[in-house]
Amino acid sequence: MSGVQILSAIRSPVAPRGGALARLALHDLGAPVLRAAIDAAGLSPDAIDEVIAGNALGGGGNPARMVALAAGLPERVAGLSIDRQCCGGLDALLLASALIASGQADVVAAGGVESYSRRPMRLRTDPDGGAPQPYDRPPFAPWPARDPDMDAAADALATDLGISRAEQDAWAIDSHRKALAAPQTGEILPLGGLAKDAFARALNTRLCARAPQLAGTISAANAAVAADAAAFCILVSDRVAARLGATGVSLLGGVTRGDRPECPGIAPVAAINTLLDRHSLKAADLSVAEVMEAYAVQAMACVRLTGIAPAVVNRGGGALARGHPIGASGAINAVRLFHELRHTGGTGLAAIAAAGGLGTALLMASGQSR
Repeated sequence: MSGVQILSAIRSPVAPRGGALARLALHDLGAPVLRAAIDAAGLSPDAIDEVIAGNALGGGGNPARMVALAAGLPERVAGLSIDRQCCGGLDALLLASALIASGQADVVAAGGVESYSRRPMRLRTDPDGGAPQPYDRPPFAPWPARDPDMDAAADALATDLGISRAEQDAWAIDSHRKALAAPQTGEILPLGGLAKDAFARALNTRLCARAPQLAGTISAANAAVAADAAAFCILVSDRVAARLGATGVSLLGGVTRGDRPECPGIAPVAAINTLLDRHSLKAADLSVAEVMEAYAVQAMACVRLTGIAPAVVNRGGGALARGHPIGASGAINAVRLFHELRHTGGTGLAAIAAAGGLGTALLMASGQSR
């Protein structure tokens, strides 16, 4: 079994749906980011054994293969696209790590690419010959009563935990504040005329109060906007890292867990606790944590229920200040965690929830600080 290191981690800016990245096809969005990550790792495209990419909205096909070809990788690189909704970008890294640890690959590019702007229209055919019926999302549980709208599920979580709209808004305001202050040096590849995330702003309580209500305590201010983005990491075996004389960030491991379909917001809690236990760690041992903010209440619940110190969470802001490009969001969290650890050293965690009651968590460690 080989240890696994991440040599580089690059992402595009995140742009809201219909924004600066809207005209880019998936492969045009992902390929420059993949190529930049390969270059940052000091490798050639010929060194890549596989590309794994999370994608939830692309409508099928194999976006990872398209991205690999568009990035100039050898045609032998088959590409593997995975759809575990929001968890896909982190799960891509876990699959890459497993390939390397088992000896089946030495160098794998893993991440996610998503264009909310370019997602296909969804129609469900009628077996009796009627007109096709449009739908917005697939079911995430076989029982309608346990497959709520995501806004409603977030509001139910807020009610269960007694988290008010004002508290959620305060979390969102802080996310935007941290994002505006973050340097993001070396993390973002300029794309589509953007050199930084497009959505972060000087949010305040007055603006939050004016935000449209989505469901109960959930508003447009404390829920992440639909977005477009890509992110990729280059993972290698310890043997390859030693041959290159490179020092990366160690990927210690990860866990994906299922929980109650009707309560997806706290699904990462079981994954986080299992992962920390597996590595004999406590929440207090974490130097930094990147916790997905699809909703403020979801991030707040995960932090509260796992005991992670709020001060180490999303130091450069979260998805509330960026946007939520579904299949790429977990990979963006991994990229952010990589760069935070390169500065701080120590052990860090990335975690994300997904519709259907899914949660993924990943641990990295770095002895370096810059």
